[in-house]
Formats: sequence, structure tokens, C-alpha cells
Amino acid sequence: MICLLAMAACEAPELNPIERSTLSAHPAMLQVWHDPNAYEVQILFTEIDRNDQGTPTFTEYSFKTNDSVYFYPASTVKLPAAILALEKTSNASDITRETRYTLPGDSSEYSLSSDIKQIFAVSDNDAYNRIYEWLGRDYMNEALQKRGISPIRLAHRLSTEDAARSQRDTVTFKLTHRDTTFVGNDRTLTPLPNLRKIKKGKAFMRQGDRVPQPMDFSEKNYLPLQSLHDITKRVFFPETFPPEQRFSLSEDNRRFLIQQMKTVPRKEGYNETDYPDSFGKFFMYGDTKDRIPEHIHIYNKVGYAYGTLTETAYIHDTERQIEFLLSATLLVNKNQIFNDDTYEFETVGIPFLAQLGREMYLHMLQR
Repeated sequence: MICLLAMAACEAPELNPIERSTLSAHPAMLQVWHDPNAYEVQILFTEIDRNDQGTPTFTEYSFKTNDSVYFYPASTVKLPAAILALEKTSNASDITRETRYTLPGDSSEYSLSSDIKQIFAVSDNDAYNRIYEWLGRDYMNEALQKRGISPIRLAHRLSTEDAARSQRDTVTFKLTHRDTTFVGNDRTLTPLPNLRKIKKGKAFMRQGDRVPQPMDFSEKNYLPLQSLHDITKRVFFPETFPPEQRFSLSEDNRRFLIQQMKTVPRKEGYNETDYPDSFGKFFMYGDTKDRIPEHIHIYNKVGYAYGTLTETAYIHDTERQIEFLLSATLLVNKNQIFNDDTYEFETVGIPFLAQLGREMYLHMLQR
């Protein structure tokens, strides 16, 4: 045992930061790193350094990241939707993020500003679905691919019946002198390329019945980790991309987006008992109810559904001038039955992501 420990200690400096975390003795890391293939782990980590002029340079690391290995992205699709909604208002002459709008059969009035606040504070599905009705999947996919974010396929609404229907609800924006109405009808869903692990598990639940075969995700959303990581990088470091690959956001809308990505539920008026700071921030703090210190800024989006946990984040410690990008996904579904709401989110997935965030933070600190 002493010999093995000595070998690990000698080899550790040659390992990249992600690989070094596999040597962690933390219980949350041990259970996943014991068999990362079983948990379908993928990780991207970007060290950020700056010169005297503040110009950033990036050092990239990855672990088992592969666009051809499918995972369900869950609510992480809300990040590009929010960006594209703000981009569209940035280039509109009459609609802003504060313009009120309505949908048929709904007496409430909404705004994109309110929707985006809810998306990042508590990951509200209805807020995302309303943006989806306005933009549509064709527009979102084409806008992202135009900016070099590929592969990707946003295919459906979230947690609602007939989620992938082509016909979209009418969205009417309430303007001063006239209303503007958008009626959309998307094209037929584009098939996914040949992907590994597109069928998962040994069974799944459908309307209360167990179907004894793997669950097929081929008509679900597809947002691989590299594409998600690249979206986050474009938000915070647009100058490092060619102009045609940047999001066309007004400075005011970009500041608003960044502020919402950092916010925690209590700052948007949600009860802290039900929605602690860690509610939507798994890296570093997901396994605690404590408040996140004011000098630790986590700009992120998480997603969790069908046993898959995913997070992408830009993390900045303003006291120690540490900053890095981190994106990760893993599957926690021990019984291999999908859609039964029996997953190890709290016992395995979130503790792993929390400790992974701390491991990458400590790596940056020790440098």
C-alpha cells in the first residue's frame, strides 16, 4: 500500500488537473471515480490566465469528452435559449426584454426579462417554454450553428405534453401603438447523427407502466458538452472568437445576462429555506445549504433529468483572482430504469459535482 501511494504521489504532478482529481480520497469522488464509465462521466476544464494588460489565455483539459456519446442535456438548453432571446431583442427596433407579451388562453402578461430571471434563479420550465414558442427550434438551431456551435439540436419544450410539436403558440408583444404577433411552425425534427448510448438503461416508465426495453432518446434535445462549454466561453470571452462567431448582444443585455447567470434564488425573492444558494449551483456548493461567499462568483446553468446531471460554469474568485471554466455531466441511475424518478442526484451526482468544483478551484489556488 505504501508503495502504491508513493507511486501515485510521484505520478500526480504529471497528471492533468482532471486526472489528478481521480486520486482524491474524498468519498464523493471515490464512488464515481471507481467506475467513471458506469456513470458516463464527461468533463471539460479551462484554466484562465491573464497578462499584465488583462488579456486572457486558456489552457484546456478534458476527460472522456465525446460529441458522439449522448447524454440528455435537460435544463442546460435554457442557456442558449436565453442568450438568443436577448440577442433578438438587442437587434429589434421595437421589442425589448421588458416588453410585455401574452399567449393564447393565458390571461397573464410576461416579459423576457422576467422569464430569464426565473430560468437562472430556479430553472423554471414554463419560462423556457414561452421563449421556445417565440423563437422556435429552427431559429435557435440555425442561429447557434451559424456561430460555429455544433453539433447541437434543440428539439422540444420541457415537461409538457406534445413537447416536440411543430406548431408553436402565438406570441403577442404589447407595444405602445400596436401589438406585434408571432406565429410559428417549425420544420420536421431533424434526425440525430449516429450516436452512442442514445438508448439507455434496461427499462423505462410510460404512463405508470414499465416498458422492459432501453429508453430511446433519439427525439430528445442534444447539446454535447463541448458545445455547451463553448457557449459559456462565448458569453464571457467574446473577444477571443471571430466576430461572426460571437453573440450579437447589446452591452446592456450582456450585463443583464451575466448578472442573472450569477444570481441566487434569494436575491430574486425566493424563500431561502426552499431555495438555498446551492439550488442551481452544484460546483463547489451543491452539497451545502450555506450561502455562497460574495467574492465567489459562479455564472452557470445546471440541468438534471432522467438521472443525468450537467453543469457549465465560469467561476471567478475576485479576492484571489482565480478564474476558470468548468463543464461536466454524469449519469446516476443505479437501477437502470428511466423515468421512474429514482435517481441518485442527492447522494452521488451533486456531491460529485460539488467536490469536482472544489478540486479544480484548489488546483488553481495551488498554482
